[in-house]
Amino acid sequence: MSYPIEPYKVKVLNSINILNRTERIKALQKADYNLFKISSEKVTIDLLTDSGTSALSQEQWSQMMLGDESYASAKSWERLEASVKNFTGKKEIIPVHQGRAAEKIIAEILLQKNDVALSNGFFDTTRANLEHRGAICLDIPTEKILNPSQSRLFKGDINIKKLQRLISKYRKQIKFILMTLTNNTYGGQPASLKNVSLAGNIAKKNGLLFVIDACRIVENAYFIWRDEQKKRGNIKNIVRKLFSLADLAFMSTKKDGLANSGGFIATNDHALATQLRELVVLYEGFITYGGMTGREMESIARGLEEVVDLAYLNHRLGQIIYFHNELAKIGIPLINPPGGHAVYVDAAKFFPHIPKNNFPGQALVTALYQEGGIRSVEIGSLMLAGSAKNELVRLAIPRRTYVQSHLDYIVEIFKKITANKKQYKGFKIIWQASSLRHFTCKLKPL
Repeated sequence: MSYPIEPYKVKVLNSINILNRTERIKALQKADYNLFKISSEKVTIDLLTDSGTSALSQEQWSQMMLGDESYASAKSWERLEASVKNFTGKKEIIPVHQGRAAEKIIAEILLQKNDVALSNGFFDTTRANLEHRGAICLDIPTEKILNPSQSRLFKGDINIKKLQRLISKYRKQIKFILMTLTNNTYGGQPASLKNVSLAGNIAKKNGLLFVIDACRIVENAYFIWRDEQKKRGNIKNIVRKLFSLADLAFMSTKKDGLANSGGFIATNDHALATQLRELVVLYEGFITYGGMTGREMESIARGLEEVVDLAYLNHRLGQIIYFHNELAKIGIPLINPPGGHAVYVDAAKFFPHIPKNNFPGQALVTALYQEGGIRSVEIGSLMLAGSAKNELVRLAIPRRTYVQSHLDYIVEIFKKITANKKQYKGFKIIWQASSLRHFTCKLKPL
């Protein structure tokens, strides 16, 4: 069987609206060709993000009914704290309402102007929050990512040789090394346990903090289990091993927490945790809810238990592999091998007639919506500006949400676009914000 059987059955339906092509063109024009501005009611298949868009289990819904909405020291917080401690192995747990809140708080505590942070790949909000403090963010992905189409394991690794060179070069400025698991900017590719361990040891040797962005750490652990440990051991222990390597970790639970909101910071450093909690009170709310409701905390507590289930993970990663392979069969240029949460299309190769400064990724994003009502996101020169190393389109698959026929439909739309590539043109920006421009910018077709 090429498509993995879903280890669940549908209990509640969310109807999909299917607009015609003329209606979709009007929606694009009204949104200034920015898919973030299009109403979800006008989207047929929503692959914009896997963050906060997953389906909840009946157990999560049931547990949410127990939500304690007390302002301080609610029972729901106690359940969440216990669940996160069990998940991470860390002693100090600090709640936040989502991942970028953690990024902002960590940046304010750890960074000053002209400080340097190194990573296998900063994602957009991480980079923006760190650069907002005046810091310098340097991506040093493995050289394996330089050939996107080549299928090699653990293309989410950090480049160890470059890491050592940059530490020597910026020794007094570097404040921490960040591992993003999985590496969202570079194709959702995983990092090996060996590579994460090496990077952590280098950080320790040089007196630097080692930080993990853990939003998709379970998917990363699955790749380690499958490809590095040859299916020995279990996922939960690998997750805890990865957390044990970090001095500080933060996680958006909107991804591998299987929740619609929320997040946390975790560490064993009590002094650092005390500093972080002071800013949680300032920005997020009290230290036992961090901007979350009791219901949300209950959902996360249960989600962190469900996400390490092997039946769930086999289906989750199997679904990505199926989708990737079906697109590859019709000649779509992809980042190989398939990553953990999305399929990434090499838009520069797909639309070779559109130059980088006219955003080939955004051209493909708009084409997918125009022809099929599919919403996706560009990860290239529009999102990342000068730091973009590739022109990609990410097709992020929400967890436990879509089935095979949805993915087959997307493949058919790609066939339609492929047959008429030259009719699609690039874009120019007519307005942009000073940071994270891709969320709100206005575009005009050429």
